Amino acid sequence: MTRPAPNLALPRWRRWWAAEHGSVTAEAVLVAPLLVMLLLFLAVVVHRGVDARLRLDDAAHQAARAATLHRSTPAATTAARDTAEAALAQADLACHTVTTTMSGTLAPAGAVTVRVRCTVDFGQALLLGVPGGKTLESTASEVVDTHRSQRRAGARP
Repeated sequence: MTRPAPNLALPRWRRWWAAEHGSVTAEAVLVAPLLVMLLLFLAVVVHRGVDARLRLDDAAHQAARAATLHRSTPAATTAARDTAEAALAQADLACHTVTTTMSGTLAPAGAVTVRVRCTVDFGQALLLGVPGGKTLESTASEVVDTHRSQRRAGARP
C-alpha cells in the first residue's frame, strides 16, 4: 500500500498532523485524565450543593419543632431563629446570612411554618474554582401538640 504524496500547499503542522497514523490512542491517553478530573470536579460541586440543601432542610425542621414548644409568638420566633442557627453551625454549613421567618398559630392543633434562608458560602471550594455562594431556602411545618396543657385564666406563665 502506497501513501499519497503530501500536499505541500498545506501548512507544515497540518501536514504533520495528517501524516500521523495511530495517534488517536495517544490523544485518548492524554485527554482521558482531563475528562476524569472534570467529572470529579463536577461531582464535588454537585455534592456540596446537595449536602447544603439537606442540612438546610434539617435546620428548618428543627426550627419549626422548636417553635411549636413555646406559647408566645416572640418566644417561638426567637427559639426558631436560635435553633436554626445552632443546627447550621453544628452541621458545619458556612452561611453568610441566616434569615428565619415564622408564620402560623401556636394554638393546640395549629400549624407553625418556619422558613430558613441561608446564603451558603462555597469559599471552601475556591481551590476548585467555585465562586462565592448561593442563597438557599427551606420551609418546614409542624403541628402544635393537641394535648399540651392549656394555660388557665389567672395562672402565671
